[in-house]
Amino acid sequence: MTERAADGSGVRVWLVLMKAHRSMVRHAERSIVSLDMCISDFGVLEVLLHKGPQSVSEIGRRVDLTSGSITTAIDRLERRGLVARAAHASDRRARVVHLTPDGKARITQVFARHKDAMDRAAQGLSKAERGTLIELLKRLGTTAERQLLEGDRKS
Repeated sequence: MTERAADGSGVRVWLVLMKAHRSMVRHAERSIVSLDMCISDFGVLEVLLHKGPQSVSEIGRRVDLTSGSITTAIDRLERRGLVARAAHASDRRARVVHLTPDGKARITQVFARHKDAMDRAAQGLSKAERGTLIELLKRLGTTAERQLLEGDRKS
């Protein structure tokens, strides 16, 4: 084992994770943009496909967009006929966004191609290794997030 590979420091974890993330993001962007869609629009449509109708604020939280950016993305998707807004059942101030039939057909097609692209990008790992990596990354993220929240409470 090389000295660098044996370095299990938090800094080394962060550097390797950041570099791997950058490469995976480039694959994701390439697959999504080639399908005539921007990353934020894809994120909104993907959330609606897999989570069902959501409030504007919930979509923004899930795809990490500011309130102005999420409104702009939803406006753009609505103009394309891919999503529609409706009144929220219990909150008169909120709007719920759902896929239109055209939107569902479009994101189903785009997501299938995106999944294939991401599977190709992850070919360096076996399915078992991917499963292990997913569990380790979840544990890493959960622990790091918990520490951030605990730090916020102490401040």
